[in-house]
Amino acid sequence: MNPLKTALLFFLLACFSYPSSAQENADSLYIRQHYTKIERYIPMRDGVKLFTSIYIPKDQTKKYPFLINRTPYTVVPYGEDQYKATLGPDPLFIREGYIFVYQDVRGKWMSEGKYADIRPYIPNKKSKKQVDESSDTYDTIDWLLKNIANNNGKAGIYGISYPGFYSTAALPDAHPALKAVSPQAPVTDWFRGDDFHHNGAFFVTDAFNFYSSFGVPRPKPVKPGQEGKKVAYTINDNYDFFLKLGALKHVKERYFGDSIQFWNAVTTHGTLDTFWQAREITQHLKNIKPAVLVVGGFFDAEDCYGALHTYQAIEQQNPKADNRLVMGPWFHGGWVRGDGSFFGDISFGQKTSTWYQQALELPFFNYYLKGKGTFNPSEATIFVTGSNEWKHFDTWPPQETTSKSLYLHANGKLSFEQPTAAESYDEYVSDPNAPVPYQKGVNQSRSREYMIDDQRFASKRPDVKVYETDVLTEDITLTGPLLAKLQVSTSGTDADYVVKLIDVYPDDTPNPSPNPTNVLMGGYQMLVRGEVFRGKFRHSFEKPEPFRPGEITAVDYTLPDVAHTFKKGHRIMIQIQNSWFPLVDRNPQQFIDIYNTAEDSDFQKATHRIYHDQQHASHIEVSVL
Repeated sequence: MNPLKTALLFFLLACFSYPSSAQENADSLYIRQHYTKIERYIPMRDGVKLFTSIYIPKDQTKKYPFLINRTPYTVVPYGEDQYKATLGPDPLFIREGYIFVYQDVRGKWMSEGKYADIRPYIPNKKSKKQVDESSDTYDTIDWLLKNIANNNGKAGIYGISYPGFYSTAALPDAHPALKAVSPQAPVTDWFRGDDFHHNGAFFVTDAFNFYSSFGVPRPKPVKPGQEGKKVAYTINDNYDFFLKLGALKHVKERYFGDSIQFWNAVTTHGTLDTFWQAREITQHLKNIKPAVLVVGGFFDAEDCYGALHTYQAIEQQNPKADNRLVMGPWFHGGWVRGDGSFFGDISFGQKTSTWYQQALELPFFNYYLKGKGTFNPSEATIFVTGSNEWKHFDTWPPQETTSKSLYLHANGKLSFEQPTAAESYDEYVSDPNAPVPYQKGVNQSRSREYMIDDQRFASKRPDVKVYETDVLTEDITLTGPLLAKLQVSTSGTDADYVVKLIDVYPDDTPNPSPNPTNVLMGGYQMLVRGEVFRGKFRHSFEKPEPFRPGEITAVDYTLPDVAHTFKKGHRIMIQIQNSWFPLVDRNPQQFIDIYNTAEDSDFQKATHRIYHDQQHASHIEVSVL
């Protein structure tokens, strides 16, 4: 598939569920028989009109709530005689009786106005000219209540990924009729942890592929096929493509020019400055009135960070809010695509997505929007992989845990015992011109499975340091965030650090049956969590600092939460490396403006040390359930 189409498809797929073809045909027929579709331009307070498709139940003897999805990915199909094949968050909603509302957000597709990526929220608006996604959602709901007959006066909103951001953005200054909001894998913080940056490190593959199509200017309202010319390029092997691309400044020179405005904004704002700070929606999640159901996947390559931090921000700033969290063993949007019984090579032993849809998603909206049934799940409903079971907690992270540290030792050992050596370290060379790949094999586009894939390909490299426990004599369950506390040195002045938590299967683990991909499960190294940190931000994301060559330095950072049981007979492994390519752009290992100043010749080898002695005990802090 053309990488342009692949990039956009990843995001579009996350926003819809895909039942079997037979079920989809039955649903499509039901929708046509039981819903009337209308299209309207809904006026906002500043006069801009937003294109909106509305599916209204034909049975007008009842009153129905609104269920809204606001999206930058189009409300296709267009035309009042053209119907979607499915409606609502998942297929269960089609026969439940809702007024389904789909809206092209401001400046996208058929809506008027100017588009802004993760448009900043404006508190205390002074005039009708000051608009944001909160006000656009408010004005939309207000218009729907006044203009669509047989509504029951209540509205809900949901969305995955970017539509998840628009769901979150509806919470500040929410319309009184907005009763239920479900941000799912919501875009939340594009510098610290979602999509295009993780801890200041640039996720170049995702950003390049996405904005080469999504970022194309739109001078006027358009339908799919009428948008501007996309950036032309061909990728057969993404590792090879981005390595040959060289320094990041070549993207603008060779491909984007000045046409992709957000790419240019990203490369202009290389630190956590006011540009990014204004786009931190979590700081505005105060005085929340609607019920909230935050949903995410532990193996979500795009927005795992967003789900966890949206939930936490609401909890911290609204102690009495009706705010729940669901985290499953899912990729981006996996909870509404397929039955969730497996991901990559790993089976979860049950239909996790089907259970979530039936037990949580439909009951949530039915209860708060229709007063139907009950909805009283635990504060946090969490699927623990490894043991493959749903667990229900009063808090997340759970309180009933013990904090422990996994210490690195000489000779690749890992244990809960502190090192005793007077001096001990591993030394190796990292070469940005031969970076560590993020996944084995040849990949045209970034896969979603890398989040859970076998890491044996990486453990064989000399520039990946591997630390492993003895065989476990009992199950160990880790829940909550991981804190990497590294003691390191480098011969350069900047460095990236990638820490990976891995579950090593016993050598006699049987292969799955059937086994279409011929996976070997004996000795499988399942990635449980991996995260990168750009070393120059170790003290501040606002004010980066160079390393002093050869000086032992602390690099501490938090990895996103996990919920995983390492079973008896398995081993726990930590891998540490300094590149993760081309998932993450290459660090030249010099303190330099990577986006605009770095030349191809600036990417230099560096000698790294990871210390694990009595005075410099590198370790990973974990919470044992």
